[in-house]
This record gives sequence, structure tokens and C-alpha cells, in this order.
Amino acid sequence: MRTAALLLVCGLTACSVSPDTTTASSPSPTDAGSATQPVPSASPSESASPDAPSQARRLAGVPDSFVRVRDVLPTALFEIRYAGEHNFLGRPVTGYAAPECWLTRPAAEALTKVQRQVSRRGYTIKIYDCFRPQRAVDDFVEWSGDPADTTTKAEFYPTLRKTQLFPLGYIAAQSGHSRGSTLDLTLVPKGEGVSPRWTSGDPLVACTAPVGRRFPDTSIDMGTGFDCFNPLANTANPDITAGQRANRRLLLRAMRKAGFTNYPEEWWHFTLKDEPYPETYFDAEITRGS
Repeated sequence: MRTAALLLVCGLTACSVSPDTTTASSPSPTDAGSATQPVPSASPSESASPDAPSQARRLAGVPDSFVRVRDVLPTALFEIRYAGEHNFLGRPVTGYAAPECWLTRPAAEALTKVQRQVSRRGYTIKIYDCFRPQRAVDDFVEWSGDPADTTTKAEFYPTLRKTQLFPLGYIAAQSGHSRGSTLDLTLVPKGEGVSPRWTSGDPLVACTAPVGRRFPDTSIDMGTGFDCFNPLANTANPDITAGQRANRRLLLRAMRKAGFTNYPEEWWHFTLKDEPYPETYFDAEITRGS
């Protein structure tokens, strides 16, 4: 998770800077923090395609080409971690007013191809995060600057000091998620649901622990938990088991076939190769839409 330009290092803010991803132009030091490129207002030419369902919702503050993924792919599972407490902040993240997944229409439609592929193998996709507003990324940065708040250290960064997270690139000032075509996901056996509810104060186990000991995510065993600040989460890490490697490859191949690229430091992180807004970082509160 290291690049020469730390402001676009993906880490858990998940931008697309890697040999295997489409990258936006790197911001200058003056672009750090909450600065974003101007967000264009939606125009009629950016409206959803004619075959969009009539009941499809719209999210204020982004182009009409953003869609609520459950409207396009109702068979997916949605476990939007940043809308609740089970994430590395240990609380709901700023900008997540609802546990919803919004993506650009091209990304959402490509995801339906992934679902068809994995369904034939007995799985369904489970989504952890999609569009992430810039205000949420700013919240990550502010949190990383408070060394006293280590509520979730035992699970999400058990081998690191919190003061290392930003310098090492696990937290960054901008995220590819804010461009609308990046998501975090995993595979779940058909018939399984979302993970058990976790609230602040519940026991914490390292995200690198064996699957029977770490948080009981309904995901197939990918070798680590989601949002794990550890090299073991690198997609091609050689220290995982053969079974874990096979599971990661299953997700990786399905996503690549549908037109996504993986950020190699995170097995769960994918960006649509031909994303429609490669240099624009949107800041709109995530709601259920209207």
C-alpha cells in the first residue's frame, strides 16, 4: 500500500493507484484534505439509460448516472460497514446517513455480470462499500490524527501504531471510491446472509486470525477480514493457504472478466477499468435516495 504519492495511496480509503487500476491525476500537496475537483451538476445528457427501472432512485449531489445498486442488482447482499459501528473507526462514518450502495451505472451493470458468474458456482456477492463521499474520507483523516482513539486497534490494525497509518498509506486524503466506480466486496455461499451485528464494546479479534477465531463474517475464507491493515490482505500474499488463495482468485477472475481491476494491496477492492469520472471526487451524503 505504498506509492510515491501518498495522497492517492489506496489503503482503506481505496483509490485506484496501482499497476492494475485506472488512475486519476495525482493531486498536488495543496489538494490535500477536503479539496476536490469541481463537481459538475447533472445534465440531461447524464440521465440514466432508457431501460432503467421506473422506480429507480436518485442521489442528490451526483450525476443522474449514479444508481442505487439494490435497484439494479437486488440479489446481492449489502453489509455497508461505514454506516454502522463495525469498521476501523468503531462508529458510523460522516456522510453515511443510510446503509446504501451507490455506483455509476456502468459499474453497477458490470457488477450484474459478476453476480451471474459466481451464482453458477454457488455464491452471491456481498458488498461492504461503494461510493464514498469526500466528507467520509476527511473523517478518516481526522480520526487518524487522534492517537488516543484506538477503539478498534485489536481487530483492524493489531500490529501497527495508529500514528503509522497515514504515513504508511493506509489512510489517505482522497479515495477512488469518491469517483463512483469503485467498490469493496466478497463472496458468500448462497443461502447465507450478512454478518452478525457488532457494536462498540463487543470482543475484538485480529483480522489476521484464522477464520474460526476472527469476526464471524459470512464471507468465504479470504485469509483476512475486511479492512485489514496488514500485508496478509494483499491479494497475492504468498502466506495464505491454498484454499484462501483459490477463493481470492475466484473473486478476482469474475471481477476482471466483467471489466474491473483489483488494487493488489486489498483483496476486496475493485475499480471499473473504464470508469466514467476518473478525475472527479464527489461529495454527496449517502441516503436511500429519492
